[in-house]
Amino acid sequence: MNDLARWKGLPSAVLADVTDAEPLSGGAVNDVWRLTLAGGTRLVLKGSAQVPSDLFPFEADGLRALRDQGGLRTPRVLEVSSSHLLMESMEALPGTDAFWEAAGRAVAGLHAVRGDRFGWHRDGWLGLLRQENTWTEDGHEFFAEHRIRRYLREPKVRRALDAADLAGLERICDRLHLLVPSAPSVLNHGDLYRGNVVADAAGAPVFIDPAVCWTWAESELSMMYCVAPPPECFFRAYQEISPLADGWQERMPLLHLRELLSVVAHFGAVADCLTEIREVVRTFR
Repeated sequence: MNDLARWKGLPSAVLADVTDAEPLSGGAVNDVWRLTLAGGTRLVLKGSAQVPSDLFPFEADGLRALRDQGGLRTPRVLEVSSSHLLMESMEALPGTDAFWEAAGRAVAGLHAVRGDRFGWHRDGWLGLLRQENTWTEDGHEFFAEHRIRRYLREPKVRRALDAADLAGLERICDRLHLLVPSAPSVLNHGDLYRGNVVADAAGAPVFIDPAVCWTWAESELSMMYCVAPPPECFFRAYQEISPLADGWQERMPLLHLRELLSVVAHFGAVADCLTEIREVVRTFR
């Protein structure tokens, strides 16, 4: 329990009422705890003195936007500061087909909310690196400049990729308008993989840890498709509400480049990521 006290700004009334603190997995950027209060209420605390000062406020704003604009169920934020985020606790992932069908419909509803340009009103965070959200009128330009080239400037990426890799990625950026059909900007969770979908007490999907922006729907789906994908019923339920353009499955690895490059930018020459990046370059350049 004493470990909790190191987060300056955490309300003393909350600390005084904590009867149990259970560390949770998934805290690659910060520590995560489930707190049990004297009355039985459970909360989740994310905290770190090492993260950028606007990281938790950006996350809290994203949770509110997904709920208020996108209609998603997100945890209710109770406190936010530069060093912590305190919110209601959710349950473990049920993993049933019915759950994933509901999640697919919820994401399709989110993507029905359209924007008039690409980006967000402020830059955010993906992990510990800035997510560039500069307003851009064209989706191909936005994805090329702020989701691929943005990472090619990172030192760990430049050390991990060779000249041929970088040239291939630049060629993909130049040809992106030929590789991805034009599509509107829609409200995106921004870090949508199955680990960021949990459940409320009734078993309904709840979405956590966003990196919100306005961009293509397919960009959002690529992470869900390429990283430990949910059952196929998720995508079927999504398409019942929001059908995807022909060839969408073939484009998923290409649009997943953003996440692969982010991993390399954070952690260096991760072998699996480098293999996938090079396969995308071979396929699409």
